[in-house]
Amino acid sequence: MATGKKQPIVEFRGIMKRFDNIVAVEKMDFDIEEGSLVTLLGPSGCGKTTLLRMVAGLEDPTEGDIFIKGKRINDTPIHKRNLGMIFQNYALFPHKNIFDNVAFGLKYRNVSKDEIREKVARALEMVRLPNVENRMPSQLSGGQQQRIAMARAIVIEPDVLLMDEPLSALDENLREEMRREVDNLQELLGVTTIFVTHDQREALSMSDKILVMKEGRKQQEGDPQTVYNEPINHFVADFLGHSNFIKGEIVEVEKEHVRVKIETGDLLIADNKNMFSQGDRVELVVRAQRFDLYPMEEFDATEGMNAFEGKIKDRSYMGGEVSYFIELGGGREIHIISMMRTRIYNVGEKVSVEVAPHHCHLIPIE
Repeated sequence: MATGKKQPIVEFRGIMKRFDNIVAVEKMDFDIEEGSLVTLLGPSGCGKTTLLRMVAGLEDPTEGDIFIKGKRINDTPIHKRNLGMIFQNYALFPHKNIFDNVAFGLKYRNVSKDEIREKVARALEMVRLPNVENRMPSQLSGGQQQRIAMARAIVIEPDVLLMDEPLSALDENLREEMRREVDNLQELLGVTTIFVTHDQREALSMSDKILVMKEGRKQQEGDPQTVYNEPINHFVADFLGHSNFIKGEIVEVEKEHVRVKIETGDLLIADNKNMFSQGDRVELVVRAQRFDLYPMEEFDATEGMNAFEGKIKDRSYMGGEVSYFIELGGGREIHIISMMRTRIYNVGEKVSVEVAPHHCHLIPIE
């Protein structure tokens, strides 16, 4: 992944796309730094692919401008934008062998035959599929075909690499492998990459920056840790990860902490980030993985922690983790995901629940 502050290579300035009366992308300003991998993340229909297609030249903006390396590209033809593109369905030519598939973009760039051979061989080495030039796409697995699509995209040495849901057609194990492959290749090449996905794990594990979108609008942008741990609103918190949402009112503001009276009548301590005042109505966001569980008979509350009594209402075994739904006082349920290194609790068993103040993130009630 890219490190350090760099100049933006892609810039969106007031970019908007409307299809008749439907606004697919609302006016948006956004920069993508050189050498970074930026993920456009959101549910189907949020406008992320439309934004990517405007960069590619497959859609024209209704308003606003797009710049690549400081040059406005709104009117630049697709073939003159020097972009590499990778799609979900690979888009390989089934009647052409691997060499011709990978070399396709070079044949229109005034590159000699000897140089084409060298570039194709080097691209295939980079995706760890050397010596397959004479095979046909149908002779390769899905993961191998995706690697060939990557080789075809990088062989032209693009200014920007565009990837639209490139891993969604693969099974889970192969997706994990290809996530690492894309990440490693992007870091090796240092090519600026725009990656579109609805998969939060892909976004969190691969990105230098994430742009979360909903209904054509930018909700939040930032590095994965910030977007995950400090979501700006309910939608972002809900879309990235398993979260508990607890409404309450701030009853006391201290230098380092605030105290929130929640729906159950309990007081909960959260870090004070100078965003709220006494009397404010807020929503507490606590990730399901942030809670600690203890047997009631063994529990001794840790100083400075939030502690509750509860009862296991439901339990699901998920391999390395166990998912619990726990009823607190007043009938309030919370969701906890616990690692298997701790004991497994039974339905009906009484437990104690702890969560640290710095894991209790406050957002405004919408």
